[in-house]
Amino acid sequence: MTSEGWGTPPVEPIGQHYIVCGGNALAHRLIVELVEHYEVPVVALVPDRTREHAPQIERLPGVAAVVESGSITEEALRAVRVETARGIALVDGSDQENIHAALTAQDRNPDIRIVLRMFNQRLGENIERLLRNGAALSGSATAAPAFAAAALSRPNSVQVGDRFLHIAYDDDIDPGRICIVADQIDRQDVSRIRLLPEQEGDSAPFVRLASEFGDDGPVRRADGGVPAQRGQGAEPDQGAGPGPEPDPEEAGGVAALQTLPSEPPVRISWARRLRWRLLDTLRFFTSARLRLVLITALAAVLMAFGVLWYLNRDFGWSLYVALLDLAGAAQPDQPSDAASGAGTGGLWQRVAQVVITFCGITFAPVATAIMVEVLGSGRRGQPRNPGAGTRDHVIVAGLGNVGTRVVAQLHGLGVPVVGLERDPQARGISAVRALGVPVVVDDGPLAEQLRRARLKHSRAVVAVSGDDATNLEAALEARAGRPDVRVVVRLFDDNFARHVYATLDNAASRSTSYLAAPAFAAALMGREVLGTLSVFRHVLLIAELRADEGGGLVGMNRHDLEDPGGVRVVAVRLAASPQTYRWSYPDRTRALAPGDRIVVAATRSGLARLNTALVSEE
Repeated sequence: MTSEGWGTPPVEPIGQHYIVCGGNALAHRLIVELVEHYEVPVVALVPDRTREHAPQIERLPGVAAVVESGSITEEALRAVRVETARGIALVDGSDQENIHAALTAQDRNPDIRIVLRMFNQRLGENIERLLRNGAALSGSATAAPAFAAAALSRPNSVQVGDRFLHIAYDDDIDPGRICIVADQIDRQDVSRIRLLPEQEGDSAPFVRLASEFGDDGPVRRADGGVPAQRGQGAEPDQGAGPGPEPDPEEAGGVAALQTLPSEPPVRISWARRLRWRLLDTLRFFTSARLRLVLITALAAVLMAFGVLWYLNRDFGWSLYVALLDLAGAAQPDQPSDAASGAGTGGLWQRVAQVVITFCGITFAPVATAIMVEVLGSGRRGQPRNPGAGTRDHVIVAGLGNVGTRVVAQLHGLGVPVVGLERDPQARGISAVRALGVPVVVDDGPLAEQLRRARLKHSRAVVAVSGDDATNLEAALEARAGRPDVRVVVRLFDDNFARHVYATLDNAASRSTSYLAAPAFAAALMGREVLGTLSVFRHVLLIAELRADEGGGLVGMNRHDLEDPGGVRVVAVRLAASPQTYRWSYPDRTRALAPGDRIVVAATRSGLARLNTALVSEE
């Protein structure tokens, strides 16, 4: 182990390499992206060779060197040859540490491309102005939409212009689809998915019709079925090899890229939202005993008002008398009035007025007690536990960076949320409380925590802690407590994910690092990724590229871009009308001119291949 005080041993002389600083899951995935898809030399700077993902990083083929340093100092940057590097990615540590390291790297190499991970996106935007050639990204912000969408059983989307791109499956695919993005989907074995299979030409439908309904009628198999035709030759992604072509009847479903004019709304009726808000507000401002007193007094007032209305048969008069009694302004009957028949007219009416008057007397001290409890004891700074009004909510287990982002996104959509965290010092607890979201903080058994979070009345459980085993445990405990609850699990390990899909219904698995790493890798290469779309455990990148004068895109057409595989051109913005997105641009032979922009949907390897081609042309 290298001690920071003793110095860091330098790597062998190397140049035009990329440096990845960090030993976490994101650093691991990012290095895999760079060495496997972009095929560039990488030097890893890890805080400890024996912890987190550092041992796996050291075993990755294609990594030029692994250097250990407790912090990113000038000595550590000299050791990884920052002076001759093309880019550096800072994906571990705090925002402050990453900013300091980025500025230090820029001082030693003014031309280096810098990508740093920052949780505070507003601060990241300001830091980008201080960097000559840099970008600040948030891994949790990139991945959170996929988790939130999975919890609501709706597709996550990426905004492009005035439309939202999303993935639709099987029967949800409409005629306005842009392109097929996956086939051979087997929900029990997600490794069979092929991303961006080879597309059929424009004449393919006519050829199919001619072969099926020619002079001799449809071409049929011996069993009487009509043979289906599917694209072949697609490249695998995330280690899923194409293997032998399966029987078309068993090949599974398909997924298509489609557009929406706006994001799909969350289906929660206004009555449910109003009921939840009212009950939750009552629970927030009052304790259990005060709520009991208020509810009892209110019930007594309503019953007494009903007696008055029944005896007088006049709603307005009954309401008038009840309000006066409630305010303590009622005039009691005198014995002489009762004897002459000028009184209120009946024993039961007098009883009802007495009940209303005494209940009105209790409301004033109860209101005072509520104000004292709220202002004096500082209830707003104390943890909020979910109350009896919590219904149709999403439980987010793990309030780290990702969990905090997921809670904020769901809360912004108007979905009731309950946070669950074992560590009372977790950074996300204060941020979630500031949103007014109830939080269960307890290091006891998960089953008890989920019960306190009102699992029986929840709509989904999202387990997004940093540990795969803890997340899987939370998912299994949730299913044990409620078999039909929707479960979304954050898992780095692909084997865990396959078991989740194979054994659990109504479940989804996502990997934060797998969703975020392609965006970081593209940013390190100077490309802009607008967002990522999840296809089960796989990821599809939506990126926008500009054809600059003298650049590699100038003179290329759709055939040049798409024929190598892994890339689909979904929209074109011509230089003459840059504000107009031409979706599914039909002219496949038109060469791109300087100033044109294209929006592409690409696999990880497809975007890397396109980037390599553009760099070589430039």
